[in-house]
Amino acid sequence: MSAASQITRKAKSNLAFALNILPRERRQDMVVFYAFCRTMDDLADAPAVPADERIKSLEAWKNGLTHGFENPNSFQQEVLSLRERQQIPTELLVAIIDGCMMDLQPQRFEIQEQLSGYVWKVACAVGLVSIRIFGCKDPASERYAVALGQALQLTNILRDIAEDLDNGQRIYLPLEDLARFGYTEQDLVCRVRDSRFLALMDYEADRAEAFFQKARQLIPPADRQALLSAQIMGEIYQTLLGKMRADRFQVFKKRYRLSKARKLLILSKHLIARSR
Repeated sequence: MSAASQITRKAKSNLAFALNILPRERRQDMVVFYAFCRTMDDLADAPAVPADERIKSLEAWKNGLTHGFENPNSFQQEVLSLRERQQIPTELLVAIIDGCMMDLQPQRFEIQEQLSGYVWKVACAVGLVSIRIFGCKDPASERYAVALGQALQLTNILRDIAEDLDNGQRIYLPLEDLARFGYTEQDLVCRVRDSRFLALMDYEADRAEAFFQKARQLIPPADRQALLSAQIMGEIYQTLLGKMRADRFQVFKKRYRLSKARKLLILSKHLIARSR
């Protein structure tokens, strides 16, 4: 088993689940790409490793991708081979690393536009690489990838509020949005779940829902089949968002997830629709 396959299998993510329907070669390429993303994220989020060492590791990857690795290991060779085979722009891979490096400092975003810039690096760039691996041909698929990336990452932010607070007191919700509802950073750090918090979360969930809707509207007919895995991912995360909202955002007490049976139901629905 390749290094990339081992990383992906251990992660057991929603993305890894959605990749099961891809043709074998494209699935293998997505496994390598997912393993790259997972590795960069893990390098940035290793609490036992000093921040300067984490920066050094991420910079080594950036330098290797940009100027070449002196002695690439087997996993780095897999990533380089993927980049050449799928003609992936190096700047997209570097953007993903830059996004992960932003997480090395406690996060604060004053306004939504600042958050969107971060999300572009850690999620939209991922989507722009993915559509190349999926085999998309229509340039309009790039707009779909960006909208879906925003929707997925905003959903992650809402789900992971408590986890991010525990990990260096990271706050990804724009501070202007907290102020809009009279809710403070200290309220969030203290896990205050009141009417202000629920109004804030509904507001953020509405924003994510708008991106999900935008993504659906942007699916180009010519690439609909190629984007099937992405559509499955979108429905999994939109269902997760609905589950959080229906439960009134008990995010300080639980980490929301969908059961394997629920995900299989979503997968089956899309496969049936494709066969018609």
